Amino acid sequence: MSNPLPYWRLSGFYFFYFAFVGVMSPYWGLYLKSLDFSALQIGVLMSLLQAMRIFAPHVWGWLADHTGRRVPIVQVAAGASLAAFVGAFFGSGFFWLFTVMALMSFFWSASLPLVEATTLSHLGDRTAGYGRIRLWGSVGFIVAVVGAGYVLDLVPIGKLLWIVLGFLGGIAVFSRFIPEAPSSLPIADQQTVWRVIKKPEVLALIAACFLMSAAHGPYYTFYSIYLVEHGYSKSSVGWLWAVGVICEIGVFIWMPHVLRRFSLLRVLQFSFAMGALRFLVIGWGVEWFGLVLFAQTLHAFSFGAYHAAAVALIHHYFRGKHQARGQAIYASVSFGAGGTLGSLYSGYAWESLGPQLTFTIAAGFAFFAALLLLRLRPAAYAAAG
Repeated sequence: MSNPLPYWRLSGFYFFYFAFVGVMSPYWGLYLKSLDFSALQIGVLMSLLQAMRIFAPHVWGWLADHTGRRVPIVQVAAGASLAAFVGAFFGSGFFWLFTVMALMSFFWSASLPLVEATTLSHLGDRTAGYGRIRLWGSVGFIVAVVGAGYVLDLVPIGKLLWIVLGFLGGIAVFSRFIPEAPSSLPIADQQTVWRVIKKPEVLALIAACFLMSAAHGPYYTFYSIYLVEHGYSKSSVGWLWAVGVICEIGVFIWMPHVLRRFSLLRVLQFSFAMGALRFLVIGWGVEWFGLVLFAQTLHAFSFGAYHAAAVALIHHYFRGKHQARGQAIYASVSFGAGGTLGSLYSGYAWESLGPQLTFTIAAGFAFFAALLLLRLRPAAYAAAG
């Protein structure tokens, strides 16, 4: 008999984890801009949130898979990221914040891949139920992004530090309540990680996820700045971010029904195509609120459906003792390397090419991700879809 699913304990962690993202992604760039950093400096500092995910998840994932204990690592990392962020209260210079954000990101990046693996292990064969747990992360994001938007319309942007600290504290607290889940280890899954990675369909999946994360670089780094510069209030910016995540929640709820009709591969291809459309609309339609609102509804596909399908495929291919490392590879190559590239090229292109062309480049990354998967036979993913 399987143990009861710890639904609310896992959901609570996701709530605070993505509430933290909900204040960092939209508003941290505005805080850095208030310190008179250039676009390139903002791009470099924002890239640290992703850059540490290139290698840090491998360290934590390897340790978890070899010790068979994921949750204690999550607990230590959550406490360390909270302690590291306290340094932001003691300085505002570029190199000081570089150090603070690098340390905080190194430990923060440990949590999600290990909790993803733990959640999927608790679910067992019921992986379609992942979205109903993960949607609480989206709820946390909405609460944070909308609430912080109204607060920051009333108080100086420097108060953002306290908001971020509070959500990091929530992550640390809820990490104490997550129960460990044993990973299965079937004999058929005793192949090495590299044998899994070298499969053509896995290589294509990882490469496409890298491109999709790179496509999101301008969005996560400059979207809020772009809107504020065109006359949108911070509360309006918060609601626009929230609209995207509300649509994302709908995808997580309906994903089990979607997968009865469409394969994971088809979901990914459609999501990449919608991502390309979304970034073109953001770049060239910022003057029209209706277009900006429409672009945010596409977040349901460009992140929600894409992430749910990608996590499920990674879980399918990286089995048994490789579950945590599989999620770590996904996080480090896509959100880590891809996200870092996205932040860096957007920081350079924003000043040299302008916002419209920067978002056009982003659309190009998403488009090529879709083309990459079109070259593979659907049968390659049939077992996972």
